[in-house]
Amino acid sequence: MATASTEAWEAVIGLETHVQLGTASKIFTGASTNFGDQPNTHIDPVVLGLPGTLPVLNEKVLEYAVKASLALNLQVAEHSKFDRKQYFYPDLPKNYQISQYDQPIAENGWIEVEVAEKGKDTYLKTVGIERLHMEEDAGKLVHAGSDRLAGSTHSLVDYNRAGVALAEIVSKPDLRTGREAAEYASEIRRIVRYLGVSDGNMQEGSLRCDVNISVRRGPDAPFGTKVEIKNMNSFSAIQKAIDFEIVRQIKAYEAGEPVVQETRLWDEGKQLTKSMRSKEGASDYRYFPEPDLGPIEVTPQRREAWRAELPELPAAKRHRYAEQLGLSIYDARVLTDERAMAEYFEAAVAAGGDAKAVSNWVTGDIAAHVNANRFSINELPLRPSELAELVQLIEAGTISGKIAKEILPELLEKGGSAKTIVAARGLGMISDPATITEVVEALLAAHPAEVEAFRGGKTKLQGFFVGQLMKQTGGRADPKLANRILVEKLRG
Repeated sequence: MATASTEAWEAVIGLETHVQLGTASKIFTGASTNFGDQPNTHIDPVVLGLPGTLPVLNEKVLEYAVKASLALNLQVAEHSKFDRKQYFYPDLPKNYQISQYDQPIAENGWIEVEVAEKGKDTYLKTVGIERLHMEEDAGKLVHAGSDRLAGSTHSLVDYNRAGVALAEIVSKPDLRTGREAAEYASEIRRIVRYLGVSDGNMQEGSLRCDVNISVRRGPDAPFGTKVEIKNMNSFSAIQKAIDFEIVRQIKAYEAGEPVVQETRLWDEGKQLTKSMRSKEGASDYRYFPEPDLGPIEVTPQRREAWRAELPELPAAKRHRYAEQLGLSIYDARVLTDERAMAEYFEAAVAAGGDAKAVSNWVTGDIAAHVNANRFSINELPLRPSELAELVQLIEAGTISGKIAKEILPELLEKGGSAKTIVAARGLGMISDPATITEVVEALLAAHPAEVEAFRGGKTKLQGFFVGQLMKQTGGRADPKLANRILVEKLRG
């Protein structure tokens, strides 16, 4: 798509994020929520809305919704209610959805988002959150078959997801770029995973985002026509879809063409948005209070008891790592992306490992090993205290970083004491000046031409001698001491 000048325009973006709450049973029934089972095996009369059935709120859903609300700095309502939303789609067997309309469980919150724009300094942005409400999910349609003219010839429906508990989180229109929106969605996912209320797996539909976007001529102009974008299953797709839509809308306005209120789909293959349907409004849903469910009460005592169970959240960890442990913004961000990694790092530091050194090992070799083997850092045989011991051996000068790298694969596979391995194999660092001097003198005697060239001005040959020295000592020579003695001998 041809580019348009965006300098005179401002995008106004808000996200509706649907988070599948990780309860074992559905929101109003005991039917299982297990993902990946045979289609239509997790349904019952309540899910199907058969006559004579009544929904009962899953208390765990309420707990998870309140905890998510508190983590998002939302004001939890002491009294709220459910509403019936007319929702005539084939994948919702009741032909209505139980949701929350005018009295949601929580309103008026915010989160802090760290935005790393390419070519720009990282900055913090506070994004307002309009509300969080509970609702039930719909099922899943799979369009199958093929016809050259009509496309799909039939659709399959799986009701396993119907009735699964969702928390819908609606942001305020505070976002201005695709990157900000992607970082906001990523932080929402990070928070719900820290809380343990959802696995946030976008590939399985546990976290889904709809984008509302319009453009206007500068920050003081009235809002433009809002368009909704669906079908984005990654943070990268969210950013790309928004960036495309900003340009599309600006080009339309500059060409004198209307931008209509509609729902559009993101086509990952073609990297563009395309029209799906006209956008429904609240009047189309004909909300009314759900007659089969009573009001919801969250007493201050219950709310504060749940607040006390919240863990330290990612933003707070990032600040603490930077301010108290002296880590860079980048390191703090990587370490806090997953709660398990952050806890592993903190345990290693608590066991005596230097924070920066531990950070380098965790975000480097250890993270690479965990990702390559596709398991959690909690399953790693190398325990945090054992990593701390390895770091302490390097800091004490007992072993070099090179030796540490050599024994790390065994530690990652089996765990155990680095100190024991070093002692058993005689891998300790050579720190005796006399021993190193003897090796250096033998090395210089074996390479007289290189010594003469060095003394003639080719000082880059020092690297050659360092490499040879480390080779002769198996990487065990104390680097600082070896370099000092080597330079002294080379200069004669």
